[in-house]
Amino acid sequence: MTPVLIGIAGGTGSGKTTIAKALVKEYGQGEVVILEQDAYYRDLSDLVPEQRKQVNFDHPDSIDIDLFIQHLYTLLKGKSIQKPVYDFSTHTRSPQTWEIHPHSVVIVEGILVLHWPAIRELLDIKIYVETPADIRFIRRLKRDIDDRGRTTHSVITQYLDTVRHMHEQFVEPSKFYADIIIPEGGQNTVAINLLRTKIDYTLSGN
Repeated sequence: MTPVLIGIAGGTGSGKTTIAKALVKEYGQGEVVILEQDAYYRDLSDLVPEQRKQVNFDHPDSIDIDLFIQHLYTLLKGKSIQKPVYDFSTHTRSPQTWEIHPHSVVIVEGILVLHWPAIRELLDIKIYVETPADIRFIRRLKRDIDDRGRTTHSVITQYLDTVRHMHEQFVEPSKFYADIIIPEGGQNTVAINLLRTKIDYTLSGN
């Protein structure tokens, strides 16, 4: 059976990952797999560390979109892929990869997932998670410090210099392509239950 592709987009810290993980928990890891946009950042090993820090990581050009789309097509054909592993502390791609086997449901998650027409055309369900900017910023600040080894100053500077502007230019407009807009992310249990119903209906072949 051709897998169901679900795109979950929204601003940084909006709760996309929370929703994706809730669906994995609901259906089980054997049925649902998450393919994160963040795994497909371009490898910057050819740049010196100072140059890497100047890259706008919230711009669509920072993503290896060709590989991203190629892997989606491969999963749709029922074949496995080698998902990249990205090191956010060095902005380089690890030599290791994660093997992703075909699943009934593939969740494509990332801030720009609904931005690219080529990805939108592949998605069976398009979701945009809408959360207030202040909450999103706090979540991003905590994530980047705790999980990615960033300093408070660097996170704030990046947010003011690029993140906010890229959200307004690329992320926010993409919500108009969504089939479903979910306020408050993973805290919205009603929306998640409705989404589960939609997934069950799609999986049934109707």
